Amino acid sequence: MKFKMLCSFLLTLCFLMAGVSLPTVNAGGQGKHGQEKSSAKEVYTGTAVAIGGEFGGRSRTFTLEITGHTPDSQAQHDLEILQTSGQDALMKAIGKEKLGFFSFDGQLGRDLNFVQETETEDGRKIVVLFERWLKMFEVRNGTRSEDYPFTYIELYIKDGDKNEGSLIGAAKVYMDKRHPGALDVENFGTYPARLMGVEQRK
Repeated sequence: MKFKMLCSFLLTLCFLMAGVSLPTVNAGGQGKHGQEKSSAKEVYTGTAVAIGGEFGGRSRTFTLEITGHTPDSQAQHDLEILQTSGQDALMKAIGKEKLGFFSFDGQLGRDLNFVQETETEDGRKIVVLFERWLKMFEVRNGTRSEDYPFTYIELYIKDGDKNEGSLIGAAKVYMDKRHPGALDVENFGTYPARLMGVEQRK
């Protein structure tokens, strides 16, 4: 089963293509794409609950640490790479970025390759993209799941309310040909996991 999220991946970039100016975040990253390194960082913990498929109902605690953000100008450039050359070229362009990490308890963390933040009516929306964990059998057998190389996260930080979000463990990203300027995020195998009980660590 495939699950597609239209216009969710890099949602801020859809606004950039429309010529709308977005606020920048004064937090630093590392690497050629990131901003200058800053001492400021955000750490979130919570529980990822699988909705359907063979892992439906299972839950795992996670840690998301953000140390930098992708500048708007670079985000627009990354979108152009995706549009003209596809997701493999996008992975190559952002793959060395280290803007924090994501990890499940008991599992080695992964570097965050893309982080963008926008304001919402009741708080903030954080979009994260990074190279996902590949299982040994996928690499050995060249399975179709290799076409889903990213992990995608949407996190909503609400003022005075419950934080929540979603996680697509194995995601394919591409431009939507039927809707110019929009992107598809396609999930491999099951529905996105819900991120629940999300708290910011002080």
